[in-house]
Amino acid sequence: MSATGAVSSCLCLRPGVWLLKPGMQKMSSFGLHTAARCAAKDYYEVLVLGGGAGGIAMSARMKRKVGAENVAVVEPSKTHYYQPLWTLVGGGAKQLAASARPMGSVMPKGVEWIKSQVTALDPDKNCVWLENDIKVSYKYLIIALGISLHYEKIKGLPEGFNHPKIGSNYSAQTVEKTWKALQDFKEGNAIFTFPNTPVKCAGAPQKIMYLSDAYLRKTGKRSKANIMFNTSLGVIFGVKKYADALLEVVKERNLAVNYKRNLIEVRADRQEAVFENLDKPGVTEVHQYEMLHVTPPMGPPAVLINSPVSDESGWVDVDKETLQHKKYPNVFGIGDCTNLPTSKTAAAVAAQSGVLDKTISLVMKNELPVKKYDGYTSCPLVTGYNKVILAEFDYNAQPLETFPIDQSKERTTMYHMKADMMPLLYWNALLKGYWGGPAPVRKLMHLGLK
Repeated sequence: MSATGAVSSCLCLRPGVWLLKPGMQKMSSFGLHTAARCAAKDYYEVLVLGGGAGGIAMSARMKRKVGAENVAVVEPSKTHYYQPLWTLVGGGAKQLAASARPMGSVMPKGVEWIKSQVTALDPDKNCVWLENDIKVSYKYLIIALGISLHYEKIKGLPEGFNHPKIGSNYSAQTVEKTWKALQDFKEGNAIFTFPNTPVKCAGAPQKIMYLSDAYLRKTGKRSKANIMFNTSLGVIFGVKKYADALLEVVKERNLAVNYKRNLIEVRADRQEAVFENLDKPGVTEVHQYEMLHVTPPMGPPAVLINSPVSDESGWVDVDKETLQHKKYPNVFGIGDCTNLPTSKTAAAVAAQSGVLDKTISLVMKNELPVKKYDGYTSCPLVTGYNKVILAEFDYNAQPLETFPIDQSKERTTMYHMKADMMPLLYWNALLKGYWGGPAPVRKLMHLGLK
């Protein structure tokens, strides 16, 4: 699975707003499109790199601006995944098939789908290079290449997934192994990890821990389990309001949290996980496991490393308020591949798509962008099979909440929103370019709206 064929693990909505968009009732789930293996043309007014949430949403929006025949999406994957569902797949609450649709079914009607991989970007010449030395030029470029998973950076992986009792909710190939490991649990350590790299949806590595705890209680095995969350971070969550709430859950359910612990090796044949102590260089700890959930190290796609469009770390270098490239005014970035200083989630992509749409509209008119992205992102923190803490926050790690309630409380309504409402919103609004992201209640209140 390419990084572009999946979406980040968290999605949230501002209820009601997207329902007011005109034309929603006319949307269909499937659209016809050109599906040439290579580019049908060598120039497009708008070229989109990546067929994940950001790429598909922006291609739908650009189609309405410049016409479908002038827009192309470069994406090699045949399947588009709604990855936020994978937390529930790993916990046995949803089926993997429910998260997948053919890539062709989500491509906007009439937009060119170039089934190839980007091999190089040349923004100084307004072109990109694809496989087989195919060159495609553009007037405007939108980079939505997602984030890459690096299981191979952990010694013993990915081959370790051939053994039982180990899984990962971050890959379509390994998410069902998480559920199998949970079902097969007998007694011992159940270990959940968080790597020493940027990740998409920083809450997802611990969501499966809470689901596993709930499942083991339900099946009468909890007393035989020692559940531990080994995280490379120094806090359980980056926003204090929600971190405090999560620590209460951890205490109440007798879960062990070990900070500054980074998984460096898996000895799957012996069911051993090796962690480095980030506070004590060179010091390692070996834990026997009965179940192991791995969150892999992640990083920018290889094509972006040392690219002219990227910063020194390999992320697309964009203005954090407008999403326009800092050097190339006709280049834009969205989603996980950017260096925007906020959590990498599908909720963030939704908010970014609305801002980027307005940014590009003004740039096309030779005007300066004025709409500003505030860093909004969201993570519905699943704490049980019917409980969610709805975390929403901005660039400053300050809560930026939708509802006039305390969202740090576990709520069944928020669980149903994540499990049942959000997938509908994703497939039928975000990917169609009709949902421009959230409009916080407190902003509406400033306008005198209730």
